[in-house]
Amino acid sequence: MNEDASHEVEHILIVGGGVIGAACAYYLAQTGRRVTIIDRDEFGKGSSHGNCGFISPSHVPPLCRPGAISKTFKSLFNPDSSFRIKPSLRPSMLRWLWQFLRRCNQRDMLTGAAARHALLQSSASLYRQLIAEGILEGCEWETEGLLFVFETEKERDYFAPLANLVREEFGVGANWLDGDQLVAMEPALRPGLTGAYHYQDDAHLRPDRLLAAWRDRLNKVGVEIIEQCAFQGFADEQGRAKAVFTSKGEIQADAFVVAMGAWSPQWNKALGCKLPIQPGKGLSVTMPRPRICPKYPMILEECHVGVTPFASGYRLGSTMEFAGYDERINRRRLALLRKGAERYLVEPTCEPIEEEWCGFRPMSCDGAPIIDRSPTMANVMIAAGHSMLGVSMSPATGKLVTEMLTGTTPHVDPHPYRLSRF
Repeated sequence: MNEDASHEVEHILIVGGGVIGAACAYYLAQTGRRVTIIDRDEFGKGSSHGNCGFISPSHVPPLCRPGAISKTFKSLFNPDSSFRIKPSLRPSMLRWLWQFLRRCNQRDMLTGAAARHALLQSSASLYRQLIAEGILEGCEWETEGLLFVFETEKERDYFAPLANLVREEFGVGANWLDGDQLVAMEPALRPGLTGAYHYQDDAHLRPDRLLAAWRDRLNKVGVEIIEQCAFQGFADEQGRAKAVFTSKGEIQADAFVVAMGAWSPQWNKALGCKLPIQPGKGLSVTMPRPRICPKYPMILEECHVGVTPFASGYRLGSTMEFAGYDERINRRRLALLRKGAERYLVEPTCEPIEEEWCGFRPMSCDGAPIIDRSPTMANVMIAAGHSMLGVSMSPATGKLVTEMLTGTTPHVDPHPYRLSRF
């Protein structure tokens, strides 16, 4: 099986019980391998839990793009910016910011976009297959598309060239709806808005229900899930890992997958590399459906607030704050979700609030994930850095990791996700 062909891979251990780890476990188990997941907390309770649940083939361009530099520096001085970088002298943050800024050009944006597009398209297709086969029953899957809503012509005009590029370069198009057409289609929005792009091929689901569905399926196919089991490093010998050290003792396996999301860089030394990933804290608030509830999930572009109507509830989410691993919920930033929604929606919120949540997105400096072997241990795969698209990219990532570990021809070219690109 490629460079690892001389070694039998019968037992695979996955570090991380989020959506990426779950998808890897499922596709690996489908090959007949024994699979174990360990998680330092509870399965599915990290950044996979409280996000907006968008399945977004539309999200092709990375954040590092022409024009992003001025927005980035403005955010340093505006605590109410939806995209916020807390001034920091941490070497890892400074390195990441430098690598991000130097990629804010057309060429690097298109390279990152191509890498994202391949995984997004594959995952969208795999999700449809998993839903059709009843694998993810109960995840509240809906296919209404996604609205990118604009309050002002200025913001619409800023976004339009990007929408045209995505259509022309990658074939991902959207229907434009002017203000009157938009309100006629979605009466939950206030009159007087400029309009919206409707990306009809997007979908959405409820992330916590998705993880519950994954857990149920993994239990049925014999995957062992060990919770409250913190990873503490590898036992390695002659360029291969033999076991992981954990808070519950040593666990041996034949191969390993590191899918710890934003926490992955904390183990750079153990992995033998420097992962250019920073935790981007996002917030959400979940509540019952308002009386006038949107039919369509949407992104309110001027304030970058995501709105998701689930069958069982309603969520406002987003904001991006780079402030290290601070797990406290900033009430001022949480209020930005409500304030933003009030500008666009007839009934922006509903009581009672069921959950206020924050989680860390694993933000890679170029917007594309890292799916590659550790440079020091041939039987350790890294699957991290999916930025804001872990839910959207997870099935294709799980399938690709499985193919790379088992020597099967990859269904997606793994070259764009190599660690050596940095």
